[in-house]
Amino acid sequence: MKPLVSIIMGSTSDWPVMEKAAAFLNEQKIPFEINALSAHRTPEAVEEFAKSAENRGIKVIIAAAGMAAHLPGVIAASTCLPVIGVPIKASFDGLDALLAIVQMPPGIPVATVAVNGALNAAILSMQILAIVNSDIASSFKLYKNDLKNKIEKANQDLLQHNFEYRIK
Repeated sequence: MKPLVSIIMGSTSDWPVMEKAAAFLNEQKIPFEINALSAHRTPEAVEEFAKSAENRGIKVIIAAAGMAAHLPGVIAASTCLPVIGVPIKASFDGLDALLAIVQMPPGIPVATVAVNGALNAAILSMQILAIVNSDIASSFKLYKNDLKNKIEKANQDLLQHNFEYRIK
């Protein structure tokens, strides 16, 4: 089994956030890898990773970084694979990381999710993989249907709370 998704973080201090992406991919049975690589402390390793990812079978890269948050952009500059950036809340409530990731120059796009939005990054990677993988597409449709069912159940549960002036 070869990984289809690569989860990269600038430091293992990002793991508590990125663990949600790993858990989702694992639950969906999508093979993935996890590495800590720093755009500032290990730039050569980041470049080598980005340049070799496609040949290793990686289809989507999820890259997380806080503060200056250069990691997703540096990776995107060295690969043609889709890169999903996860801004990490490290300072300024993560606004600095969010702005660093979304403000990429033309030609070097990075899809960006919310601050600490690792779960959505994993879901987006599944959607991307579903374009060309029918098994993943089927699993994704089931996942979306489960989301709908959870909300419908939640609304049914809310009906159990009785209030004298509640209209519905």
